[in-house]
Amino acid sequence: MTEMGKRPRILFLYTEIANYFLACVRELHKSADIAIVRWAVNKEAPFAFEFHPEWQVFERGEFITKELIAFSEEFKPDIIVSSGWIDEGYNAVNKHWYSKVPTILSLDNHYTGSIRQQIGRILSNFKLHNRFSQVWVPGDPQEIFARKLGFSSEQIIFGFYSADVPHFNEIYSRSIEDKKKSFPHRFIYMGRYVDFKGVEELWEAFASANSKRVETKKWELWCVGTGDLWEKRKIADGIKHFGFIQSRELEAILVNTGVFVLPSNKEPWGVVVHEMAVAGFPLLCSDKVGAASRFLKEGKNGFYFKSGDSKSLKELFLKIMNLKDQDLIKMAEESHGIGMQLNPKEWSDTLLSVIKNE
Repeated sequence: MTEMGKRPRILFLYTEIANYFLACVRELHKSADIAIVRWAVNKEAPFAFEFHPEWQVFERGEFITKELIAFSEEFKPDIIVSSGWIDEGYNAVNKHWYSKVPTILSLDNHYTGSIRQQIGRILSNFKLHNRFSQVWVPGDPQEIFARKLGFSSEQIIFGFYSADVPHFNEIYSRSIEDKKKSFPHRFIYMGRYVDFKGVEELWEAFASANSKRVETKKWELWCVGTGDLWEKRKIADGIKHFGFIQSRELEAILVNTGVFVLPSNKEPWGVVVHEMAVAGFPLLCSDKVGAASRFLKEGKNGFYFKSGDSKSLKELFLKIMNLKDQDLIKMAEESHGIGMQLNPKEWSDTLLSVIKNE
């Protein structure tokens, strides 16, 4: 517990940051002082980030381990939050502060029972439980893994990820009335062009479904992103590729598209699902998308399909294409309502409650 009247000091030890994380930190900054150490920007997702001038922000490469520990001692954190346990320097900082302040591990992996995870379970007492006092997970799929790693229910915190809800709610508010007048017959995919995202199955399934439509009832698929498969992107009737777009420039795309699709073969969470729910999109998600467990209600605001099964996805494309616009609007409104149930304020309150409970 911090001293009366003293702002808590939060240290984040991060791998790749994202704009949704910064939206949460902006909310947290209303009540706390912030320091962030983060890995260099991913070349496949070169987002431009804006940091508050009062935050202390550093790249991981600026520190060797002993310097990172020294910086943490100078900052004097009341809480440390680390994204995973892959960085041994971060692990050393958490071990240094363990039992002195809450040291929180963020975890978004599902439990698969793989050999690597089994080894992790065996080593957890030596690698985790002398470093991390709590674990912060996005939702139910990750709770299972946290328990397998030996964390008790009292040590597990929920709601680790939140979209930038105010931003996407504004997009919803500005676009929903126009969509009620003329619903955009366009699917949208946003994500990297890599194998595990299922983009090749996505393109094939859409092209096949759209080919069965008469010309006046054809849909489009708009794809936003880049990656290793960019040069292999499918060029077909109705498929448009926009490349990488900064988060704040997405509105022009979102107001002109109608249904979001995420075909990932592996997706531990996927904050984009929350973003698109808040923005008012019916959702099509593979059964490997973690965030769908919270934001997709089968038959109400979207549908699931089997990952890697282009036939299953094709059938859902056709199902959506055959729905009436008023049914799609109803699904959009359902999505918005579900998405608004989690936000950066709740994220911030959850983290600050850890101090209050100490």
